[in-house]
Amino acid sequence: MAVQTTAVPGRLTFVRVAIALQTMALFFQAATAGVLLTSSHGYALHDAGSKVMYGASMVYVLAATLAWRPGGGSPRPILHASGFLALASVQVVLGVAHVKSLHVPLGITMFGLSMLALGQALSSARASRAART
Repeated sequence: MAVQTTAVPGRLTFVRVAIALQTMALFFQAATAGVLLTSSHGYALHDAGSKVMYGASMVYVLAATLAWRPGGGSPRPILHASGFLALASVQVVLGVAHVKSLHVPLGITMFGLSMLALGQALSSARASRAART
């Protein structure tokens, strides 16, 4: 006997938590980048934050994949998460190579895209909550 499981609309889900974690990690990276650009003290924080941000991007891919499989919905969130992981990979390469002229604008773009994804996830949660009442 097969049991179909679906997330309750409007609830805190693994995908929403993963997007929020990714967005917070990117915000931390922006803050430590500012410290790093003005002094050498921010290097350790920015370096540690880069690892957390990359891990958060991987968790986002995992969350999107796990959310897709049980419900059989659209694989589009997986494509978005994988694209973000690809951008994170490019960001890491640019950071290691010290190409600030591309690293900083890409970081800003990534933060903006993550904010859009978070806003979309939260607004869909609010809309489904409003539809239930």
